[in-house]
Amino acid sequence: MTYEQMKRVVRLQLKEVLKTRDAGQKEYAHDIDNVFANFERSASLLDIPRDKALMVFLLKHIDGISAYIKGHKSQREDVTGRITDAIVYLCLLRGMIEDGKNRSKEHVVRSM
Repeated sequence: MTYEQMKRVVRLQLKEVLKTRDAGQKEYAHDIDNVFANFERSASLLDIPRDKALMVFLLKHIDGISAYIKGHKSQREDVTGRITDAIVYLCLLRGMIEDGKNRSKEHVVRSM
């Protein structure tokens, strides 16, 4: 694969990530103002932090990707969909990290 071909793959993947992320917001979060709502609901039910709840969802897709790499090609969901979902979850984790930083900064400012 050439560099230019790989750039096309990355562009396609990013489009799929955005489309999947938008669909996931509507289907799972149920809250336009809180992209982490479904993870917070799951976290509350399990009494764990929301990032650990996200990790459980992510690991389902990592497990499917791992099975594909080990030779299990026929799965309920195509491996490219699992890759897209994994990237979406990693982006959401990045958002949680950024959200945590912002909350820490707000706490420091309020304390002054």
